[in-house]
Amino acid sequence: MTHLLNLLAAIALLVWGTHIVRTGMLRVFGENLRGVLAKSFGSRPAALLAGLGVTSLVQSATATCLIVASFVGKGLVPTAAALAVMLGADVGTALMAVVFSFDLSWLSPLLIFVGVVMFIARQASGAGRVGRVLIGLGLITLALQLIVAATRPMTESPAVRALLAALPNEVLLDIVVGAVLTVLSYSSLAIVLLTATLASQGLLPTQAALGLVIGANLGSGLLAIIATSGDSPQVRRLPLGNLLFKTMGAVVAVPLLGQVHVGLQQFVPTVAEQVVVFHLGFNLCLAVLFIGLTGVVARVVERWLPTPAHGAGGHRTSHLDPVALATPSLAISCAAREALHQADVVETMLRGVLPVLRDNDLVLAERLRQMDDTVDQLYSAIKFYLTQISREALSERESRRWTDIVSFTINMEQIGDCTERVLIDIEDKKIRKQRSFSEAGMAEVVHLHERLLSNLRLGMSVFLDGHVRDAQKLLEEKARFRDLEHEYAANHIARLQDNTAQSIETSSLHLDLLSELKRINSHICSIAYPILESKGALSATRLRASQLADLDDIQP
Repeated sequence: MTHLLNLLAAIALLVWGTHIVRTGMLRVFGENLRGVLAKSFGSRPAALLAGLGVTSLVQSATATCLIVASFVGKGLVPTAAALAVMLGADVGTALMAVVFSFDLSWLSPLLIFVGVVMFIARQASGAGRVGRVLIGLGLITLALQLIVAATRPMTESPAVRALLAALPNEVLLDIVVGAVLTVLSYSSLAIVLLTATLASQGLLPTQAALGLVIGANLGSGLLAIIATSGDSPQVRRLPLGNLLFKTMGAVVAVPLLGQVHVGLQQFVPTVAEQVVVFHLGFNLCLAVLFIGLTGVVARVVERWLPTPAHGAGGHRTSHLDPVALATPSLAISCAAREALHQADVVETMLRGVLPVLRDNDLVLAERLRQMDDTVDQLYSAIKFYLTQISREALSERESRRWTDIVSFTINMEQIGDCTERVLIDIEDKKIRKQRSFSEAGMAEVVHLHERLLSNLRLGMSVFLDGHVRDAQKLLEEKARFRDLEHEYAANHIARLQDNTAQSIETSSLHLDLLSELKRINSHICSIAYPILESKGALSATRLRASQLADLDDIQP
């Protein structure tokens, strides 16, 4: 019983080590890995090599598949090029299995020691994240040693040998078991290494081990299918196409397992090496055979999973992709895109204020006020999504972006609330009482409204691009808008002194409207503060004169 518990613990440590390395690599190189993949879709060979290189780092073809599938889902890359990346990704995972099959017992304590020192000393820095990766690599090599130690007593047990000898020699059963184990462990690499170790200890016949390897490859394809099951058809195309490649490869390989086994025995000395070499050869053959068929398979999966008609069912697809949470840099981008959609809804609300004011349109006012519920729902969804992203997994730049998104969505939510109050005031104080503004007063409101929309578009640009010059311009607009609000309020008071009837009737609404528009503009201009602060252009209370000499007279 003790030996079995030791084996289970060693297997768990192997799976955990691969998880640490995978997540650690994504945290260290996540944004750069996305950049490498994004730039590699020009040709099929380049895409294949990029997939190989990235997956060799993250040690998970599934993680690479999820990253690239998100690109496909957003229309950034064609399905055919993404399938070429996945062929390379599977080769990359197989190469890492070859590396870990060597005797690395001397390396394990060194990696763990150095990794722990780096992680503890510089936990929040890039060095700390690299230390985490080294710990994971050390745990993988340590787990392989523990598996060998735990299985040695079992191999010497007559009862275990008799049990293994009685097992049916069914390749299809081996494939199913390998696929199930891979899905349960979330790592084909761990299952292949485990299979190689058990086969080397005599606990698995080599033929059965080869079947388990094929199953592990199919299991990795199933993992991506399961992980993207709730996503759009565009996202699901890549995992489906990749699984098709693996399935076709398995169909070809199964009848040839006997000859392959004989060939491996002639050219590869040990059983463990035979298993990992077969794993590598299987994926290399897939890459060679199917690199020219990526276009055909892409068309097939696009036919099976067609793009739904825009707006089908009355629902839009959210950018808050839960799969992207495994890649922090990608998740940040998803949250930013959803925040821009929230801003689009807010802009629609603001644009509708003027037609309601001019045309006394109660139906439009009601529809616009209901849109504030959408703004609130988007704010809650984005906020919850961002809280699911580990701050420790973010680089310094990504952490600032995280804060920018939170600030932006808060401002948009408050603008939505202000706009709803404005619409309610217009309904209660103007439309239902059948009152109207003076011609001069209406012109002033129209002017402020136009500047407000212009500033909102500028604020969205600042949020999207982070240009300091645009952020400075936005703060300049804050001061100008405030001056205009003061001027127009004074003009309204002058019209009251002249006993202008329309101004007297709408005085409360007019002044409240000017005040609310200024408040909305202040929320828009707040978008600039995080950008300027990150560039060192803000002091605690005002713009630094040394940085922004042309804004000396402007208070934030």
